[in-house]
Amino acid sequence: MKRFRSGTAPAAPRSRLTMRGSDFSALYAISDIHGCASAFRAARRLIARDAQGYPGRKLVVLLGDYVDRGPASRDVLELLTQPISEEIEDVALCGNHDDQLVKMVRGDLPIDAWLEFAGSATLTSFGIDVENVLKRVGLKGLHHVVRETIPTAYISRLEALPVSLQIDNLLFVHAGVRPGVALASQTDNDLMWIREPFLEDGPQLPIFVIHGHTPGITVNIGNARLGIDTAAVATGKLTVLRIVGTKFSTTQASN
Repeated sequence: MKRFRSGTAPAAPRSRLTMRGSDFSALYAISDIHGCASAFRAARRLIARDAQGYPGRKLVVLLGDYVDRGPASRDVLELLTQPISEEIEDVALCGNHDDQLVKMVRGDLPIDAWLEFAGSATLTSFGIDVENVLKRVGLKGLHHVVRETIPTAYISRLEALPVSLQIDNLLFVHAGVRPGVALASQTDNDLMWIREPFLEDGPQLPIFVIHGHTPGITVNIGNARLGIDTAAVATGKLTVLRIVGTKFSTTQASN
């Protein structure tokens, strides 16, 4: 897929979080929701039920790409503002689609380039008839409508998302890392966009990477990495990863 990164670079890199695994009795991860709000709701219910079997603090890590492709990006963004339960904490990371939406709305990415990259599903979920607006007022007018329609709170939320979370030797990130490059030297674009050589070589660092971004029918196990993007838009199934101690298991929530 072509990458559209043109425009003004962000004022500062996104934040990178660190936590301790000993603080949590269970960890969960979901990636690449892509506007599939029904599957996301089902995954949240599944996690809420499962987490009741583990005492103490539980954490859900969302690996990014909440918008585009699927039919209900607005609903997904609204769900991001709502806790799963009082007993479950969550961290939402940024994906490349989330980052591109922010850049388009802020004016750092031309809207025609964004439309070529993302399509109009996200705008349709906010009630914007893209074809009709383009006919009436053109690209500049469409950008104005987008800025007036998408709540600032959603864009500010996406703009503030961290790009990675490290828990002991586990690294949660949207896409992956540049193999053999120290984490401090990885750029935000590396962490949100990379495929090869990461998919083939793995991180080549003393970490195990949990990521999404590259879709597959099933989870993808590689060299010191685990990809959990199971193409919810195409398959109707959103994978939920559970980590308890050193044990990994997955299940799927459906639309």
